[in-house]
Amino acid sequence: MTNIEPLGARVLVKILEQEAKTSSGILLPESAKEKPQEGIVEAVGNEEDMTTGLAVGDKVLFAKYSGTEIKQGDDTYLILNEDDVLARLS
Repeated sequence: MTNIEPLGARVLVKILEQEAKTSSGILLPESAKEKPQEGIVEAVGNEEDMTTGLAVGDKVLFAKYSGTEIKQGDDTYLILNEDDVLARLS
């Protein structure tokens, strides 16, 4: 867990890494991978400012080039505006 606390109507999302191999078994170099769009909510900002009801542990889909990327140790996080979260995944 991280000690980053988002403010306002923002969420902290831990990016889920994509497979380095295609379904047919071809290994992809880093430069060929698409930017990830899925993650797990690690922290939410001021719940009074939030309208979507996101909670810690929700798996979400977010806009491709949104947010501010933060690296902490081996993990990569994004701080996203609530509006950049497109869907909650089950």
